[in-house]
Formats: sequence, structure tokens, C-alpha cells
Amino acid sequence: MAEQDLSAVWVYLSASPLLGLTITLVAYSLAYRLYIHANSNPLLNPVITAVAALIMFLVLTDTPYAGYFEGGQFVHFLLGPATVALAVPLYKQCANLKKLWLPVAVALIAGVSVGALSSVGIAWLLGASWQTQLSLAPKSVTAPVAMGISEQIGGLPSLTAVLVVITGILGAVIGTRLFALMRIEDDAVKGIAMGVTAHGIGTARAFQISSGMGAFSGLAMALSAFATAIILPWLLELAGLLH
Repeated sequence: MAEQDLSAVWVYLSASPLLGLTITLVAYSLAYRLYIHANSNPLLNPVITAVAALIMFLVLTDTPYAGYFEGGQFVHFLLGPATVALAVPLYKQCANLKKLWLPVAVALIAGVSVGALSSVGIAWLLGASWQTQLSLAPKSVTAPVAMGISEQIGGLPSLTAVLVVITGILGAVIGTRLFALMRIEDDAVKGIAMGVTAHGIGTARAFQISSGMGAFSGLAMALSAFATAIILPWLLELAGLLH
């Protein structure tokens, strides 16, 4: 009876947009449980595990991405409200921002400039196409903002989305180890560095370490998205990449 019920559920889901939504939620839930069971090992970041599980599922069941995205788009839609919600950590950290406005501003400008120009420069040296270089430029910004910037400057939003996820995962995995090697202990410094370079995924990792680090990371992530949207087109035009 249980097998028949499971089969009926599968037939229903596979014929409706709910399949993409259901497997996305299930994959992330299982990945998060594995992550917690492994004592929050950054190598088992739930985003990495969930993405790998989803890819395996789509390949093994021969499910086209377009069919999956009919349901997955509901999660994708929430990126917009999540971006607007970045105003919350900004508001909560107004007092700290007033005290640290100068170092935060310098860190933001340096982080945005170095992150964008170094990735574009490395891509150029390796022979990447002009469009790929532009797609790389906003890789350190949270996904919906990065995709909007990429489209505006002539990149490929879909490629930018993939690069954003990879950047966030690498930042979450490497960032805390790098701070330990450099003997950086200040939560404000670590949080701002994580937020500027690894956006939402890095911020989630920062909150797991301490609320202070997470708060500063959320602040830096929001400000970085705002600063990148303003500074990046000007930087690329100055570098001769925008015509």
C-alpha cells in the first residue's frame, strides 16, 4: 500500500509544476540536516549538497531543466523579496554604520573594485569572451542584483547566477579558515569582508559563527549590492569594457 501511495504521489508531482518546488525543498532540507549532523562543516555547505543532489535527480530521472523550473521558479521569485529584506539588517546597524562609516566605505569601494576588475582581468588573460568577462564582473553581489547588473552591462544573467553561487560557496568554505590563518578576530572586520565577497551564502555562514559577524556581513552584503550597481558600470567604462 505504501509503495502504491508513493507511486501515486510521484505520478501527480511529475505531471505538475509542483515537482520542481518539492524536490528543491526536499533537497535543501536533507542537505541542511546533513550539514548540522556534520557539525556545520563548511565543505558540506547545504547549498553545495542541495545543488549536487538536484543535478543528480534531474539527470537520473531525465527531467528537463525547463520542466523543473516550472516549479523551481516559485523559489526563484522569492529572491526579489529577499533582496528588499536586506533593508532590515541595514536599519538595525545604523548606529554602528554611523560610527564606522569611513572604514566601511573604504572597504566597500576597495572590495567592489578589486573583486570586479580582478575577475574580469583574469578572465581576459585566460582568453574568455567579452560577454563572459562582463558576466563575471558582478559575481560577488547577491544573485538578483548581480543578474540585473549583468543584464544592464551586457553580460549573461544566467551565467552570472551560476558564478554568484560558486563565489558564495567558495567564500563560505574558505573565508573562516583564511581569517584564522590571518589571525583576524574582530567580528566587524570578518563580517564586512565576508559580506562584500561572499554575499548571502557567506552571510549565512557568518551568522553560524556569531550574531555580530552575521550582522556586519548582512550590512556589508546590502551596501555592496548598492555600491556595485552604482560603481561597476563606471569602472568597466573607465577600463574600456563598456562601449
